[in-house]
Amino acid sequence: MTSPTTSRRGFLRIAGLGALAAGLPACSSVLPAPDTTAPGFGTSATGTVRVWCRANTQTGLTALVDAFNASQDRLTVELTPIPDVQYVTKLATVIRARDVPDLVDIDDINSLLFVFRDAFTDLTDLIAQLDFADRLSPGHLALGTVGDRRYAVPYLADNSALFCNTRLFEQAGLDVDEATTDLDSLLDAARRITALGGDVKGWTFPGNSQGALGFVVQPHIWAADTDLIRGDVGAQSGNVIGNEAVAQLLEFYRALWVDGLAPQENFADDASRWGSDYLAGRIGMMPTNYSTITTDADPAIVAATTVRLLPGPGGGRAFFDGGDNMCIPRGAANASGAWEFVRFALDVPQQSALPEGGYTPVRSDVATPEFAAKYPLVLPSLQAQNEGYAPKTLSYNEIYNQPDGPWLTMFRRAVFDGEIEAAMAEAQQGYDRILGQARA
Repeated sequence: MTSPTTSRRGFLRIAGLGALAAGLPACSSVLPAPDTTAPGFGTSATGTVRVWCRANTQTGLTALVDAFNASQDRLTVELTPIPDVQYVTKLATVIRARDVPDLVDIDDINSLLFVFRDAFTDLTDLIAQLDFADRLSPGHLALGTVGDRRYAVPYLADNSALFCNTRLFEQAGLDVDEATTDLDSLLDAARRITALGGDVKGWTFPGNSQGALGFVVQPHIWAADTDLIRGDVGAQSGNVIGNEAVAQLLEFYRALWVDGLAPQENFADDASRWGSDYLAGRIGMMPTNYSTITTDADPAIVAATTVRLLPGPGGGRAFFDGGDNMCIPRGAANASGAWEFVRFALDVPQQSALPEGGYTPVRSDVATPEFAAKYPLVLPSLQAQNEGYAPKTLSYNEIYNQPDGPWLTMFRRAVFDGEIEAAMAEAQQGYDRILGQARA
């Protein structure tokens, strides 16, 4: 989750609507909403469909576009990749210029930035008409929903989970299920795996990567049915001080570090070589995503890997529901063609192929026996979609993706310095300050 950092005021300034900063205004009110009820909408469009995608997911989208263009001769999709660090800024700029693409494939965590500015088309009725609507990822949908209206549809999932080296578990005399039920069992398993000796460690984590840590550490907290943020969007505050799940999570990571159950390199690890130690066969457990484990990996390591959802301090399971949503901007010239392309992207053949590019489908009904046999490592999150979550806030980037944000500052102070209580108190102030600015 390395989305660009754009403050609320910064967004409004980019969009040329600073005067409206006092509320949650419609930044795109000058742009017309497509008539999604028009006869033939989404089925009989012609011409060109301009699609923006994130550069990080360009490879999968390129194959999707090629397949769509080859499937019919009425529409031609033109794909434009946008660097992830520029995506929010560039999209806000074209909204202001009234020259929007027909469809945007956007990091799901950034969907709300535009939904709350009335920049996207209401897709509620179109989604409801899908015969698999109840099988779509609820975490993705939540990030594009305001009230009872939906402005985004899921496309691909990039979820966090706990990947385990079964060879090391067997050597340590551990059962994967029993060893991954809560934080205490994880800590015990990490100790027993590390005790195998040599350069083997029980756990690994990118200790200096704010985005990656937010992706893999927060789910332990969510599994306890709590979050670091409380309240509805526009009226939020931090939920750090007094949050026992947060304290237990930080104590867990502090123990991993102090007891030498993770590599010393984790201290400075900015995720630039994320997963290299696990893929070398030296790590028992690694919280990460599917692509990190499978991309250019030794097939023997992949075959020896099993996966579980991330447990909470006292049980429960959760995962970060990351990935991409597809949204049709207001003012789109070919919204009908855009929706036809969305439908194609959500069809079973296209969804079933997503693991080839390192991603998980957003339709739970894709998990057929044949799919399960081919892609076992994506099954846990696909079969337990309701356990997926991502914070619904306009301030995610400021809190979690900035190197000087309160999230990374708290984690490092607690884990590496051992000042858990002070770190949580400092974080509470940081969360409250940033969330308060979002209300200003």
